[in-house]
Amino acid sequence: MILTQCAVCATELGLSSGKKCGRCSTRYCGPECQVQHWKEGGHDLLCKTIKKAGGAEQYNANEKYAEAVGAAAEACAEDTKGQTCYICTQALHWKTKEGLVRGCACRGTAGFAHVSCLAEQAKILCEEAEENNLGAKAKNERWNRWYTCSMCEQHYHGVVKCALGWACWKTYVGRPETDSARQMAMNVLGLGLTAADHHEAALRVKEAELSMLRRLGADEDNMLVAQCNLANSYVELGRNEEALRIKQDVYSGYLKLKGEEHPKTFQAANNYVVSLNGLQRFGEAKALLRKAMPVTRRVLGDSNELTLRMSATYAMALYLDPVATLGDLREAVSMLEEAARTARRVFGGAHPYSVGMEQALRESRAALSARDDVSAIRGALEAMNAT
Repeated sequence: MILTQCAVCATELGLSSGKKCGRCSTRYCGPECQVQHWKEGGHDLLCKTIKKAGGAEQYNANEKYAEAVGAAAEACAEDTKGQTCYICTQALHWKTKEGLVRGCACRGTAGFAHVSCLAEQAKILCEEAEENNLGAKAKNERWNRWYTCSMCEQHYHGVVKCALGWACWKTYVGRPETDSARQMAMNVLGLGLTAADHHEAALRVKEAELSMLRRLGADEDNMLVAQCNLANSYVELGRNEEALRIKQDVYSGYLKLKGEEHPKTFQAANNYVVSLNGLQRFGEAKALLRKAMPVTRRVLGDSNELTLRMSATYAMALYLDPVATLGDLREAVSMLEEAARTARRVFGGAHPYSVGMEQALRESRAALSARDDVSAIRGALEAMNAT
């Protein structure tokens, strides 16, 4: 259940409170709002349409998907001028008339597509995996197409990731709650909403996902993933202490479950340190990453997305620390220069990772420059006093 608010007054209903329309399952906080929606809100005209679409959840997913596709195509319009979809070879989608998008690490003339084409391709691949009863590894590789570009093999980002999140959710929302594809689709949607900065909506989805997994008795790995995603939404909404407690538990959980050399443990470590930085607990942040970074580099390589993010997180712990030494600041600048170069090479200059690295690099250089100025003044004063 993703619709967690009254359709009239937006009162938070959680997953089970309130009442539903008997025909289309639209949710309300009580009979007063339901009657008002029927008489004044236009529900009398929409109720049959919503039911025909598959109910309130499916109808909402369809509507949100259409909005997200429009927003993604508009945001990518300048980049996609004169290009065609690499899947259907058309500029405008033959059926939906939607424009093109490109929200990955592809550059030049590569990677342009319609969200509808990307979604249909992912759907077909996943259906084939189900029908042919492929193994877990093959199924996961195909599922990744809901959020990963098949050409550059990097994750989609921003509004394109959000549109694909809604595409994934609308594809599987009609399945039973116990269906694994529906469960994973909720995860894809939550991450997509976060990528587009829809943090309140993302929080509701992630809370619903965690509640569902607890109710179904999900395994520890899936629970840890859901907790980590929820904590990230808490950070975006300024609930840093709550986020830190969850991230610490997730990191400890992955150390026990996967060991210190697993990518999920690296991810959990970086997420935990991001929150430590946010709460200005820089000493703890640096101590943890000094242990984790060499292992991450050895296992994933220097050009891996997570390795780069971890380097940036460590550099921020260095230059943001009020008691940073001149050596700390120089180390931060050096690390960020290398990370920014690698990010530009791997993802391109317009990718959010590259943009974030450049911003951190500018900040670290400013901090170093200010310290150098102070050191120069101090040196001049000491020289004057010595004569």
